[in-house]
Amino acid sequence: MAINCIIIDDEPLARAGLKEYIADIDFFNLIGEFDNALAATEILGSGQVHLLFLDIQMPKITGIYFFKTLANPPALIFTTAYPQYALDGFEVNALDYLVKPISFERFYKAALKAKEFLGQKQNNKDVQETASTYFFIKADNSLVKIMYADVLFVEALQNYVTIHTATKKYISYLTFKSVEEYLPVDTFIKVHKSFIIAANRVDSIDGNEIHIGQHRIPISRTLKDEVMEKLLNGKFLKR
Repeated sequence: MAINCIIIDDEPLARAGLKEYIADIDFFNLIGEFDNALAATEILGSGQVHLLFLDIQMPKITGIYFFKTLANPPALIFTTAYPQYALDGFEVNALDYLVKPISFERFYKAALKAKEFLGQKQNNKDVQETASTYFFIKADNSLVKIMYADVLFVEALQNYVTIHTATKKYISYLTFKSVEEYLPVDTFIKVHKSFIIAANRVDSIDGNEIHIGQHRIPISRTLKDEVMEKLLNGKFLKR
């Protein structure tokens, strides 16, 4: 993976040296350099930055204080002429603390540390995203894997539920309540005491019915206002 980096340092020579080192490392991609911390606020808020090379002693605001103000901070490597701040640096979980003048050998060691850390972080994210795309149920005496994206709606049938997908329906010995509590609330909406629908699968709404393909699903009168608000919120184009 390419690691997007930025430099924040008020010393032009220090920035030039870091730029040269970054250019020599094939997995680094420099996307910005700044002579003061506040000027970097916008790019840091964009989510593009994976790794920040940050000086500590700068005019107006220190690097440590600035980093603590970030809501979603990237990985951090301090670059400073002041070794006495090392403890403070590691208290904000800096990956490394480089003391100027910085040799390329020392810089490369920090770069490999950042590559390992960010690579593991990405792997963990991929695993979590993969795990959150499907679930298993027991149906027809087998464990069946169902992709969230394939679910049209869920229907309660006495002591069972039927999960309707784009290609098939699965009957499982589950309570409707357990399914309701398990499904992500930002994707699925309970529209009736016996029905939960996938919001992104709705084709149209006609009175007290939701149309999903050829299926007609009733909307409970007591839930209608809530259902309409969730389905239309920010997505209703009008004059």
